Amino acid sequence: MSRIFVTGGSGRLGRSVVAGLAQAGHEVVSVDRDAVPAELLPAGVVQETADLLAPGEALRLIGAAKPDAVIHLAAIAVPFSAPEDVIFGTNTRLAFAVISAATEVGVPKIVTASSPTVLGYGCPAGWLPPSFPLDERTPAKPWNAYALSKLIAEQTVQMFAAAQGERIRYAAFRPCFVISPEEWEGAPTQQGHTLAERLADPALSAPALFNYVDARDVADFLDLLLRKMEDIPNGETFFVGAADALATAPLAELMPKFLPGSEALSAGLTGLSPAFSIAKAQELLGWQPKRTWRTELKPTLNDEASTLVTAGGGAKETS
Repeated sequence: MSRIFVTGGSGRLGRSVVAGLAQAGHEVVSVDRDAVPAELLPAGVVQETADLLAPGEALRLIGAAKPDAVIHLAAIAVPFSAPEDVIFGTNTRLAFAVISAATEVGVPKIVTASSPTVLGYGCPAGWLPPSFPLDERTPAKPWNAYALSKLIAEQTVQMFAAAQGERIRYAAFRPCFVISPEEWEGAPTQQGHTLAERLADPALSAPALFNYVDARDVADFLDLLLRKMEDIPNGETFFVGAADALATAPLAELMPKFLPGSEALSAGLTGLSPAFSIAKAQELLGWQPKRTWRTELKPTLNDEASTLVTAGGGAKETS
């Protein structure tokens, strides 16, 4: 059993990560500006409310907790949800404050959350990758403050890994569009649409290239990553996503409708194939996601999505 310090533990992803790690037998210290109601906090989890951007606060809390690992999730999590300079400054300062404090304390394992958006899809000036599926070798081309801040978070762990050698282990991960447990029951996603609506209208999931991941699968990934960090190269970055796409039709059919010029590139995305590859996590860690929208979506919502698709709800396209 390890003692794990999780920043952003009250967020959409953080709540599932904290719960999953606690269920796996770890001692968890969850830190956020906002507290989870006591009745919703998993048994045994220690919760701290703090502003990690306050001078010395990250160092104080991590030093007091004496964790075996730090998982940094805290950030402004939605692009354009605040002014660009605020998003950039907040996210980059948080990443550096937490990672540098954990390094100074000597925490043996340090992990930071990044984002698939670092690749640059959705760029108003146009974007096409060299190939599909996208993976960790696909060039990063961030075009907004959120994506740039996440790329800098990755580079921050790589910088510290280079400086520390093998003394401390670092890693970054790029979780796809996170689906929290309540969203399978009909709660709105972070864009305000239900999953049934996203499945019925491909235009809603197209901006994220139909990627998604169950938050509990991310918790499972992090548990496994922490156990395997000493056996993999230091400073690695991983995509963490579902094994299929958040779509009712193959991406080979859908992608050209929403990503001009991608007909040949996406031709191989047949069947259930997603646009993002998780092969690196599978090969280096032996991780495999357990959940898909087909198994987790509440049956009545699955029926609703099917009805909307049949009625033509899935025929909308972006201009």
